[in-house]
Amino acid sequence: MADTSFREWPFFEDRHRALAQAARDWCAAEIGTDGFAEHGDIDADCRSLARKLGAAGWLKQCVPAAFGGANETLDVRSLCLMRETLGYHSGLADFVFAMQGLGSGTLSLFGSDDQKAAWLPKVASGEVLAAFALTEPEAGSDVAALAMRADRDGEAYVLNGEKTYISNGGIAGFYTVFARTGEDGARGISAFLVPADTPGLSIAERIEVIAPHPLARLTLEHCRVPASALIGEENAGFKYAMATLDVFRSTVAAAALGFARRALDEARHRAQSRELFGATLADMPVVQSQLAEMAIDIDAAALLIYRAAWTKDTGAGRVSREAAMAKFHATETAQATIDKAVQIFGGLGVTKGSVPEALYREIRALRIYEGASEVQKLIIARHILSEDAS
Repeated sequence: MADTSFREWPFFEDRHRALAQAARDWCAAEIGTDGFAEHGDIDADCRSLARKLGAAGWLKQCVPAAFGGANETLDVRSLCLMRETLGYHSGLADFVFAMQGLGSGTLSLFGSDDQKAAWLPKVASGEVLAAFALTEPEAGSDVAALAMRADRDGEAYVLNGEKTYISNGGIAGFYTVFARTGEDGARGISAFLVPADTPGLSIAERIEVIAPHPLARLTLEHCRVPASALIGEENAGFKYAMATLDVFRSTVAAAALGFARRALDEARHRAQSRELFGATLADMPVVQSQLAEMAIDIDAAALLIYRAAWTKDTGAGRVSREAAMAKFHATETAQATIDKAVQIFGGLGVTKGSVPEALYREIRALRIYEGASEVQKLIIARHILSEDAS
């Protein structure tokens, strides 16, 4: 990465700086500059990357130390630094890391010791892939509207319903599934740990999106799980889902930051080497202006991201406002930054196989998942309107 001076900001401790440098060195050696090349078998590549990230110890950032992790609790600054670094080098490597964290996040935060002991060490090693099954056909950003049922039947729950756009769908070893156990709205939702081989859980459809990530639609039909599969308390699932997103939403912004940094570096190199009208693109004021805007947006995004991460790590509790600001700004400006890189590359920028073209496809989904940009603005506005005018 061209600029690493931000790591000297007071948001970070020495352990974060050491982690960032080690991750950068590992990515340079193990992924190099080809991380955005086309993939063959995405499922196989995800499994391979998980094992590779696990063997290197990077997935330990995704689980607590008591169950094979690196930190006593989930450290948001570490997660963000990892996603920024992986995002710079490989969209798929970032995806795999992110889903190990998000897919097991509710378990790390609210699961029983038995649940954690059974699954989290396998997440940290990359042996098992995790998935976060929240979204439904009629309940995306409006989580309180989900319809999947989980009805108590003696010492078990029976789950019926459908989930869609589930990352790692079809290749995960377990799913954190949110289902309705009580009244309509946010108060009647619970979270369950559902192994992939549970009878009644099936992959109804694999979903192809513009970036090569494994997504699927899941069907749960008379899917019976023991009462011990309940994560935490019954009817507390909405709170658990929001708390999990509170941790990982800033990391989405960090992935966007990694993409944007890569776009700026690619654009700078292209501008300095591409000759046009007797000079390089870098000699042209219009290109210099674009590069300056890219750099400004990147620094502003980094400040918002690591403010949110630092605030969470230092015990402020919920950081919905800060995380929403970080995710909104970082993903929106990363889209603009990557678009500028595509423009500087010209025809090559929209040619399949070029890094800007791959980044253009990778960034688009980040403005939607874990809360679309419009939802982030609603969150921010509600916080503003609830503040004391005095």
